[in-house]
Amino acid sequence: MIDRNTAEMYAEWFRALADPTRVQLLALLAECRKAVSVGELTTALPVGQSTVSHHLAALAAVGFVQVERRGTSCLYSVNPRCVECFPSAADVVMGRRPPEPRPPCCGPDTERPRS
Repeated sequence: MIDRNTAEMYAEWFRALADPTRVQLLALLAECRKAVSVGELTTALPVGQSTVSHHLAALAAVGFVQVERRGTSCLYSVNPRCVECFPSAADVVMGRRPPEPRPPCCGPDTERPRS
């Protein structure tokens, strides 16, 4: 059985991905394979810059997205640790693999590599 803390983290991940714009943003960031600005992401989506910023903040809050501050701007990229462990989380929740004894490898408190 999944322990309560892990279940809560997984629930937060799934909630973060319950919005189609967030799924699109995450897919776009994964395709870019580099840190990009809100403006670049806004150009690719049919929503405004404030909406993109709001969704990026939600994705960053659960650890899917890394934020790199450069002066007065921010660049966003996929957190590679999440790419590695999110499919495992889905498999655990769906009963396709047993929970691992170690804590989840992705989250807002997880140390992230800096560029």
